[in-house]
Amino acid sequence: MTERTVTTRWWWVRHAPVTVNNGCCYGQTDLPCDVSNRAAFEGLAAKLPRDAVWVTSHLKRTHLTAEGIIRAGLPGPDPIPGPDVIVERDLAEQHFGAWQGMKYTDIAALQANAFHRFWLAPADVAPPGGESFLDLVDRCTRAIQRLTEEYAGRDVIAVTHGGTIRAALAMALGLEPEAALAFSIDNLSLTRIERFDGPGVGHGWRVVTVNQAPA
Repeated sequence: MTERTVTTRWWWVRHAPVTVNNGCCYGQTDLPCDVSNRAAFEGLAAKLPRDAVWVTSHLKRTHLTAEGIIRAGLPGPDPIPGPDVIVERDLAEQHFGAWQGMKYTDIAALQANAFHRFWLAPADVAPPGGESFLDLVDRCTRAIQRLTEEYAGRDVIAVTHGGTIRAALAMALGLEPEAALAFSIDNLSLTRIERFDGPGVGHGWRVVTVNQAPA
């Protein structure tokens, strides 16, 4: 039997904006998001594949965003079917521990010169009672590898978080976690990575697009 190349395509969507946090860090706090941007949801629905596995984290902002994409896709000529969503806790946002609920400005003051220009802290810093970005990369990598094996050859739409998507890019590119924090991942943006397995192409990841606007 001739061995064939298997390509598993991940379509990463960052959740819609959270507007009820009053300037506070929310991390794994379970807040709702604003799903009123109809044009953005319609743009995403037009870009995403139809026969896909859907994955979210356990946080409601990812569920609301997935539901918004489905609603926006239904009126079109090629509607997106309602997904049987896989809820994967290991794809949740970084847990910021005691910083969750604190004003971002107060978190910056706590760290003084250690405050990160792109994130809340350097990749190896864990807030009290929380986890570091390194920890996030480790748990996300395990989940992505497990789901890639389970759904090999499929399209996987993962509606998750900014930190999670940066972690996926760190894994795909073999980056140091600190370097991955330099990626911009906007709300409702699309990031695509692909896993190749087979003769001629070997085994590895390719990045197709990062932070693509929804419309």
